[in-house]
Amino acid sequence: MPHLVVTVGTRPEAIKMAPVIQALRAATDRFSVSVLSTGQHREMLEQALAPFGIRPDIDLGLMTPGQTLAGLTQRALAGLDAALADLHPDLLLAQGDTTTVFAASLVAFYRGIPFGHVEAGLRSHDMANPFPEEANRRLTSVLTRLHFAPTPLARQELLREGQDPAAIVVTGNTVVDALLGLTASLGPERCPLLRQLAPDGGRAVLVTSHRRENWGEALASICAAIAELAASFPDVHFIYPVHRNPRVQETAHAVLDGHVNIHLVEPLEYPTFVLLMRDATLILTDSGGVQEEAPTFHTPVLVLRRVTERPEASRLGLSRLVGTDRRTIVEEASRLLSDEAARQAMRQGANPYGDGRAAARIVTALERFSAGLTPLLPDDAQFHPQPGVTP
Repeated sequence: MPHLVVTVGTRPEAIKMAPVIQALRAATDRFSVSVLSTGQHREMLEQALAPFGIRPDIDLGLMTPGQTLAGLTQRALAGLDAALADLHPDLLLAQGDTTTVFAASLVAFYRGIPFGHVEAGLRSHDMANPFPEEANRRLTSVLTRLHFAPTPLARQELLREGQDPAAIVVTGNTVVDALLGLTASLGPERCPLLRQLAPDGGRAVLVTSHRRENWGEALASICAAIAELAASFPDVHFIYPVHRNPRVQETAHAVLDGHVNIHLVEPLEYPTFVLLMRDATLILTDSGGVQEEAPTFHTPVLVLRRVTERPEASRLGLSRLVGTDRRTIVEEASRLLSDEAARQAMRQGANPYGDGRAAARIVTALERFSAGLTPLLPDDAQFHPQPGVTP
């Protein structure tokens, strides 16, 4: 029976890999599975896995205060190499674009272990945005044996780079699986945190901003825009779960403390965050995952980045790139908070990133790969956005 090792390191990876881990563990007659955590975001990772009933089998605990990217990469390579020497997997699986993912792909290459990359093929074509994720993705693709592309556009990017078409499967994004599974169990009631922070039943804007390339002046500009919006719309509650990184904490609290309708809260458990995305009037974010999740709820998104490696939603008008300029953010958000028709125009169509069946497609492709079967997945079984949804 093939032994698969699934590697996770950060909160987004945990959420996006949870449906895959669940599906693999349900296939006990086809695979044995070990979950290996690098602990890149240790506390937030454990918090993210808990709603799915998943605990890592091995935790490398790599996180240290004030770590550099080079230091983290060094520890990840050494820790993963030692772990894989003990586990002897037939295939290593990881998701996304973090240091954990790149290090896992490199160690797998050194040890001759086939590497499967979930969410392969996303490209911004700007090595500085997102940083260092764009480089991590490109480097990982070179070392990948199985590319699980979330969308047809991601597949096209991989083909442009010369990847073998037979090694690419379009699966949809696994975050939609996680989102739909949790939403079905949470019920229609208004988010409890929103009821607490906005007992008047008022509108809410969900804010997330933590990207490394936005640290410093860009994040200060984003926060200044939030403060101005809060003053202009006193009936709107701005809820900002602040990342635990000290540089993010320092800027957010320095600019936003003391505003009665701005709520700086700790990072949220995923079910609560899902409900906030669903119930928010508008989302301001530099997160990649939120760009993929929000269209499921038809919640308009303003993306606080100059470029995005997830352009499908913006091409369809479901989100809009606004960058980090204070004036632009204020103008675009004010328009959506003041103009119901403009907001409704961003609430049309199905989610172009997935249909909730990504994990099942990945498991089937892994089963066929292990059995030496081709194709990995017939074209009619792969993810195709609904008619009219493809950019």
